[in-house]
Amino acid sequence: MLKKAMKQPGIAINSARCMACYACFMACKDEHCGWDTALSKAQPELGQYWMNIVEWERGDNPRHIKTATVPTPCSHCDNPACVAAAKDGGAYKRPDGIVIIDPEKAKGQKQIADACPIHAVYWNEDLQLPQKCTMCAELLDDPDYPGFEPRCVEACPNQALVFGDLADPDSNISKLIAANKVTQLDGLGSMGSSVVHLNIPSCFIAGTVAYPEELEEVCIGANVKATCEDGTVYETKTNWAGDYEFEDLPKGKKFSVDISFEGFKSVHYDVLTDADHYVDITYLEPIA
Repeated sequence: MLKKAMKQPGIAINSARCMACYACFMACKDEHCGWDTALSKAQPELGQYWMNIVEWERGDNPRHIKTATVPTPCSHCDNPACVAAAKDGGAYKRPDGIVIIDPEKAKGQKQIADACPIHAVYWNEDLQLPQKCTMCAELLDDPDYPGFEPRCVEACPNQALVFGDLADPDSNISKLIAANKVTQLDGLGSMGSSVVHLNIPSCFIAGTVAYPEELEEVCIGANVKATCEDGTVYETKTNWAGDYEFEDLPKGKKFSVDISFEGFKSVHYDVLTDADHYVDITYLEPIA
């Protein structure tokens, strides 16, 4: 067990702070590639990503493109599908919540890898073995290990990964989670886990407002209101570049976007948040 008493060791991953520097990814490879540990066989150099960096481009118009980055290890689920699929103790959950795949008992049990809802368990064809992140428990249990964080957390230069005791409401990790938006991975649904994702972006609606096109001038301070089908209202004003944006909107909802500016006709759009949308440049027309 952990050399420092923790009821539920966990990692909070804050996507808003991730720079996609891959320091966590490289630290994981450094720790687990090339040799076996007490809890796992060596991670292959290629084909397995115990700390996977999921990146994607956001936006449907080159005028407004953003990127998102989500470091994604095993979530160490409250009710692990891998453990349920395992036979003969091939995978188990420790009393502290860390989920381990036994490197001997799990041989030949490909169903353990297939069961993972976020695809964080990998199948080693050569060893006929499912493998995944151990949260560096083999180090955390070692009284001679000088640190007290998993290697990925230790390597992060921007505090996008924070380690601590999830069971302690006064711990730094618990305070971080309470102060931010919890956005668990889609595959987990509402299930809890010892890896908690924060601030994964959902959808945005954005655009630009300008005066009549012939003036070639953006409109600063125009009022923009987005009304969700559930009645929630979001409001903002265009910035110095005439741009507006509503971020972290609920997915799959219909929105009414209304733009108004004194002396000009109002403009209305209907937008569905099936993806990130930029509604292009809106040119205002003066009221006759």
